[in-house]
Amino acid sequence: MSRFSSFDELRAACLELPAPDTAAAGAAAARETQLTKPPGSLGRLEDLVAWLAAWQGRNPPSLDRCEILIFAGNHGVAAQGVSAYPPEVTAQMVANFEAGGAAINQLARTGGATLRVTPLELNRPTADFTSAPAMSEPEFIGAVSTGYAQVPDDADLIVLGEMGIGNTTAAAAISGALFGGGARFASTGTGVGRDGFGRKRAVIQQALLYHSDILGDPLRAAAAVGGRELAAMMGACLAARHKRIPVLIDGMVCSSAVAPLKALRADALDHARVGHQSADAGHGVLLQELGMTPLLDLGMRLGEGSGAAVALLVLRAALACHTGMATFEEAQVSGKSAS
Repeated sequence: MSRFSSFDELRAACLELPAPDTAAAGAAAARETQLTKPPGSLGRLEDLVAWLAAWQGRNPPSLDRCEILIFAGNHGVAAQGVSAYPPEVTAQMVANFEAGGAAINQLARTGGATLRVTPLELNRPTADFTSAPAMSEPEFIGAVSTGYAQVPDDADLIVLGEMGIGNTTAAAAISGALFGGGARFASTGTGVGRDGFGRKRAVIQQALLYHSDILGDPLRAAAAVGGRELAAMMGACLAARHKRIPVLIDGMVCSSAVAPLKALRADALDHARVGHQSADAGHGVLLQELGMTPLLDLGMRLGEGSGAAVALLVLRAALACHTGMATFEEAQVSGKSAS
């Protein structure tokens, strides 16, 4: 059963969002000033702990239960030759995830996170969005609701990722629909080559022209040129905000999936951080539009939540310093002079 019944109901849920716990964030920041180091010397690690505290509503925060949620979907637009791989690879990779053989399985184990994979109607791709909406309103709402339902109430952190042949084309199209200039968000994705990249750019432009009458509505645009796994990631990100759970976003596809939330409300992604900047050129452009700074830039472009899973290790490092370091008083180390 769908959590939402219509665009209007979903839009209302996207606008009614809880605020962070500023007292918990303040307590985390205050402890940082007492630890045996110069103030601010751990840079963004200190900010990350305060961010975790703000959204978990406690100091110290915890990373005992971290959930990596991977959503998989297939795209009708793949028939346009926008990917180097055939659509059946999506289901094959889902099987690989379930067997423990993918990169994300190793990263989840290393990061002490639980991995859960949710395929969304892989035998029924979305419509080719160059000539029809990718999803009807009920289909889109259903995919969003599926993602929403996957977020447990007691998670300390959610890491989002995806799998879907053709979904970098959908990601660029959503980004173009929200921020203009669709082709500037295009990337080579899985490595389509020069001719494939040209087709991809043309497909994106064709889709945005075909759907030009609804591009001013972030939700309708996401339904028109997105995909089920992208809609599910948006739903999971929204659920995490409603439950005040911090989120790590992965690369281009994941960032575009949650971008409609930001388009609807400027602070909608305050509970989220971008784990890494993808090597796909369009991701850097999208991050500028979102006003978000990634934690890492390692030249990764795999998807699967892999970059965000690596960033989880950074969060663990930040939390270890925050909880494990001694204060000046405890270590009997002289603090900075007030003079």
